[in-house]
Amino acid sequence: MSFPPSAPALDDVHRALAVFAHPDDVEFGCAGTIAGWVDEGIEVAYLIATRGDAGGFDETAREEMPRLREAEQRAAAAAVGVRRVHFLDGYPDGALTPSMALRRDITAAIRRFRPDRVLTSSPLRRWEQLSGPSHPDHLAIGEATTCAIYPDARNRFAHPDLLAEGLEPWVVREVWYAGGPAPDHTVDITERFDRKVAAMRAHRSQTGHFDVEGWVRDRLTTVADNAGLPPGRLAEAFTVLRTE
Repeated sequence: MSFPPSAPALDDVHRALAVFAHPDDVEFGCAGTIAGWVDEGIEVAYLIATRGDAGGFDETAREEMPRLREAEQRAAAAAVGVRRVHFLDGYPDGALTPSMALRRDITAAIRRFRPDRVLTSSPLRRWEQLSGPSHPDHLAIGEATTCAIYPDARNRFAHPDLLAEGLEPWVVREVWYAGGPAPDHTVDITERFDRKVAAMRAHRSQTGHFDVEGWVRDRLTTVADNAGLPPGRLAEAFTVLRTE
């Protein structure tokens, strides 16, 4: 199973919401693209489902990890110009499922922020790469976000308690999936490479043990080469679908 070919990206986007499972998911896959959106004047917000309490590569005490990783995520967002970062409560790292509770919380965020575009993890597994993009939490947040986009956020009879909170239905017009099979919408982020690297380095608990700049350059060069971009360019890739 794979995605259909990407639709042309909308050219009249004012707000975009990035919905991901863990602190650092945005940075690994999307930070250069988001930096470009910010440069274009798009207001971007992040919604992170967990505080990454199962992450890390050293002896940091487990009870310290959520606080540390939340601070890292806020610093990483600031590196690309994003100021609005919201964390959900009650979802342990490693145990996400596309539950009705998670759908409701994402729906509330969509109705509150009212984005034209939502960026999230692919709900489709990449069988050739079980690590990274196919982490179960990534698949779960992609599925829950897709269900929140349609039908939940636009259906006034879904999660009726949200109406009582003043959160009226909202139609997200476009969804971008990161990490899925055969992404075909390529974004040249060469001029924003340094900001992507800075955002990833902000996640020191996750990236302090390897050469971030070299790792990012190698992977983004491969994406750009596969897309037929000129030598020396760097790119991120997505699948873009319309929801209307």
